[in-house]
Amino acid sequence: MLSKSSLSQRRSNLEIIAEILRIARRGARKTQIVYGANLNFKMLKEYLKKLEEAGLITISEESAEIIRTTSKGFRFLQQFYGLKEIYLR
Repeated sequence: MLSKSSLSQRRSNLEIIAEILRIARRGARKTQIVYGANLNFKMLKEYLKKLEEAGLITISEESAEIIRTTSKGFRFLQQFYGLKEIYLR
């Protein structure tokens, strides 16, 4: 079984997704997400495509391209943090 310290060494895809959704809760630009989630722009582009296809985020068509977490994304975050809390007890 993984220890708590080994979990902090490398993030899973789910942890990265949760971090992106957390940052985009109130709306964020790509640069804010890159710095906040510690990603590069290439990685972010791949994640945003998958998250948008899954209905977890919306990306505005405006020139500012604001990324927002959808209600489905909020449900994902609630379940993710609930499971994480149970596991790390």
